[in-house]
Amino acid sequence: MVFKRTMFLYLLQYLVIICGRSLTARQHHHHRSHHSLETDRATLLAFKMTISSDPNSSLANWNRTTHVCNFTGVRCNKQHHRVTQISINDAGLVGLLSPVISNLTRLRVLKLGNNHLFGTIPQELSSLRHLRHVWLERNHLQGQIPDSFSLLVHLGVLNLRANELTGVIPVSLFSNCTFLQNVDLSANFLEGKIPPEIGPGLWNLNLYNNQFTGEIPFSITNASSMYNLDVEYNHLSGELPTEIVGNLPKLRYLHLSYSGMVGSNLDPFFAALGNCTVLEELELAGMKLQGRLPSSIGQLVTYLTTLMLQENRITGSIPPSLSNLTSLEWLNLTSNLLSGTIPEEISQLSLLEQMFLSHNFLSGPIPPALGQFQGLGLLDLSHNRFSDEIPKSLGNLKKISSMFLNHNLLSGAIPASLGNCTNLFKLDLSYNRLNGTIPPEISGLREIRMFLNFSHNHLEGLFPIELSKLENVQEVDLSSNNLTGSVSPLISSCIALRLLNISHNFLQGQLPESLGELKNLEAFDVSVNHLSGNIPTNLNKLLTLTFLNLSSNNFSGTIPSGGVFDSLTNLSFLDNQGLCGSVPGIPDCHRKKNPFHSHTFKITFCIVTAILMVLLIICCVIGCRYFKVIISSGNVETERKSQPELIHNFPRITYKELSEATGGFDQQRLLGSGSYGHVYKGVLPDGTPIAVKPSNVLLNDDMTALVSDFGIARLVMTVGAGNAGVVENVGTSTANVLSGSIGYIAPEYGFGSNTNTKGDVYSFGVLVLEMVTRKRPTDDMFVGALSLHRWVKSHYHGRVEQVIDSSLVRAMKDQSSEVKKMWEVAIGELMELGILCTQDSPSTRPTMLDAADDLDRLKGYLTGDTTATFASSLGISSSTVGND
Repeated sequence: MVFKRTMFLYLLQYLVIICGRSLTARQHHHHRSHHSLETDRATLLAFKMTISSDPNSSLANWNRTTHVCNFTGVRCNKQHHRVTQISINDAGLVGLLSPVISNLTRLRVLKLGNNHLFGTIPQELSSLRHLRHVWLERNHLQGQIPDSFSLLVHLGVLNLRANELTGVIPVSLFSNCTFLQNVDLSANFLEGKIPPEIGPGLWNLNLYNNQFTGEIPFSITNASSMYNLDVEYNHLSGELPTEIVGNLPKLRYLHLSYSGMVGSNLDPFFAALGNCTVLEELELAGMKLQGRLPSSIGQLVTYLTTLMLQENRITGSIPPSLSNLTSLEWLNLTSNLLSGTIPEEISQLSLLEQMFLSHNFLSGPIPPALGQFQGLGLLDLSHNRFSDEIPKSLGNLKKISSMFLNHNLLSGAIPASLGNCTNLFKLDLSYNRLNGTIPPEISGLREIRMFLNFSHNHLEGLFPIELSKLENVQEVDLSSNNLTGSVSPLISSCIALRLLNISHNFLQGQLPESLGELKNLEAFDVSVNHLSGNIPTNLNKLLTLTFLNLSSNNFSGTIPSGGVFDSLTNLSFLDNQGLCGSVPGIPDCHRKKNPFHSHTFKITFCIVTAILMVLLIICCVIGCRYFKVIISSGNVETERKSQPELIHNFPRITYKELSEATGGFDQQRLLGSGSYGHVYKGVLPDGTPIAVKPSNVLLNDDMTALVSDFGIARLVMTVGAGNAGVVENVGTSTANVLSGSIGYIAPEYGFGSNTNTKGDVYSFGVLVLEMVTRKRPTDDMFVGALSLHRWVKSHYHGRVEQVIDSSLVRAMKDQSSEVKKMWEVAIGELMELGILCTQDSPSTRPTMLDAADDLDRLKGYLTGDTTATFASSLGISSSTVGND
């Protein structure tokens, strides 16, 4: 009994001791946890102090009363009672990324993306040995990626996208951080080469929009699980990474556009892509790729949704096998050298949402099968050579929002079915050969918000009143058509209209006063029509209106004042004889009318003057004959030598005869030199002496060189003094009397401008256009304001065959497609050069040296140099020849 009691007491004592120790340990542990949390609290509050702006009050409850683990965006570990995660994204925080964060020694996740943090990335972050995720994207961090980041051996995610970082990627980052899986350094200013030490666990490498150089290291194939590789917009070198992609079977997204890499043979690369069995996006834009699209492109996996090959040099036709990519949603082949037709098989791409085929050499009709793409939202076939009519089936594209068919050879009427495309935002059919009237069904396009462009076609009929129903349209361009009638007052219903261009039509009547209700109108052009009446005065109330062109009409009355009218020049009102106002260059309405300026007086004055001139001529003829009779009867001898008889009918002399007469323009027969060339003396076979410049030789209808300036020579002989001075003064007299041949003279000489080399450029341009068109500048068809320059320029886009010499067209009919293409390029370049050289303003013309360089490039192209560039070398915008 005593023994049992003793044992019981010992046992009770033992339990008391154990419980005491456990209680002491718990109190000690609680004390340490409390101390650690307070340290974390102090760290977070110190970080808050570095934030200068918190617009969303994301850190409002970061204070001493709230428990640390209840701070917004803060998470704690229940076991260690420490802060392990900070996640405050999209909060708009402004301030310094403070190194005080390194005191959170148990931190595993740091997410501060899409804020306005600045400064450098603190080196002290490398002490956070438990850190696994770093998300600092979309801030304003500068400096370099710290080398000490290589100490974060457990780091799995590093996202520093869209900052202002510079320098290189630390070499040890990939070699030490072997757990790295996701690396996004895109949209920075990083440079150098991509480190070769790529770990096997990496599945995302995004280096988009930096300045990396060199080649993609082959060691990237170690990351066999890589599913996203993006090196777009860098300065890399080398060929397409054929071997690399062939060893990345799990690749889903391959973005290499504008990376600097090139490729001349696409077959091996697309064959290697066949190993990427889950590929969804392939972007190879702007890589100077050459060659044809291989038929093996159709063997890519059916998962492919995006194919972007724009801005390359891919030739040949679109392979029909492309239709095997049945999951394709985005197809972009813009700005290549593709030719041929669109294959009918492309209709199998039933999921296609966006199709870009612009700026190629595609031809033939637009396939009606395109109307089967029920999900198509954008169709761009512009700047090609498509012909025939616009398929009515395009009206079945219920979801299409943008349709660009401009700059082609399309003809026929605009299909009324397009009115069914009720989701259209943009519709551009300009620069084609469309005719007929604008269908009234166009009013069904109520959702058009951007622009409607039917300009530079052959559309006719009355001004479409249906346009007034397009309340959301912002830009309407119907210029350069054959529209008639008057501008409807209902146009004011287009309340969102910013631009309205109806110039170069045959519109009549007055402009409606309701135009003043277009409160958003910025540009209004009605030039070259037959509009009349007064200019609406309430246009001066349009505060947004900055461009107004009313020239070449029949407007009358006073030009309103105020608003846009106070900033306009007379160029906006040219060729409106009945207008007056305070605009410089326009007659003043308040000036007392001079009777001598009246229309009746001018007509009467012209008639009387003509009668007097006839009488004067008759009197002169009678007087001369009477004087000759007196001289003959008196047998009077004159002492001065008679001037040579003027030659009124000069013979037609060929260039060959002229060359023989001058000894091949021998320097020994050179009479003199001037600003317009050299003058040579020669003797024709009949003994007639001549003096001529080589620049006076032009082409006749049979393209034969003939002398053109006998009229000038006759004028010079009249001006010269005496027989002996006729030949000697030819070189100097022509420079003072006339600056060139009729039709070839630069227009500024008609206004008394001094002669300069720009006039020679103009004459050269006329000669180039004459060679291409076989039309002389003095042809009977060029009346009024129409000239050889304007005629060619008006046909430049899409109607060039109407101005090209028909003999040139016939000569090329039986040639191969390659020769035809080179012919088309050569003719187009000569036309563009001629148009540029014959601009009305001397300042916009190129120099002769520029023109010679361009012809030299054309020569190089015709001899096989495919890299030759043409009109761009003149430094003149394409808009110079693109607008009439």
